[in-house]
Amino acid sequence: MNDFLEILNTYFWGERTEALFFIVPIGVLSLVFAGIVYRTQQGGFMWGIVIPFVLLGLALLVTGAAVSLRTPGQVEHLTALYEADKAAFIAEEMPRMEQVNANWPRYVAMYVAFLVIGSVLRFAVHTEWALSAGTALILFAAIGLFIDGFAERRAEPYTKALEELSPRVAPGPE
Repeated sequence: MNDFLEILNTYFWGERTEALFFIVPIGVLSLVFAGIVYRTQQGGFMWGIVIPFVLLGLALLVTGAAVSLRTPGQVEHLTALYEADKAAFIAEEMPRMEQVNANWPRYVAMYVAFLVIGSVLRFAVHTEWALSAGTALILFAAIGLFIDGFAERRAEPYTKALEELSPRVAPGPE
């Protein structure tokens, strides 16, 4: 296997591993926790936990499952395309990774919004639902920052390798 394909495989292996062993389990645990809280608590405190844990737990579960299921086929397709036509590979994969990288600031802004809203609810609104919902949002902000911190770090060497490959396979003047 050449160096570029090794970088590609490392990137996608990391994506799938994080999805299968962190994102999906956190989603499942969030749903289980919401169920336990629903059965053992009541009133505003219960709803302040159950609603964000169900919504965000489902989002994590669906996202993690989608990433883990699509990754093997994606790697197979990209590897075959790379080996057959590097220019077509770059034309397909570079814009996708540019979009992936352009989304990091948006994700961070969303997590910061969760953190700020969660902090206001937790510390400034003195009701049971705000206490629990605020704490849940703070937790999910931290989880999101953790997940995407790894993902962004993993994307850097792959994107750099794509950029280095790009000029070498660019079509020459006709």
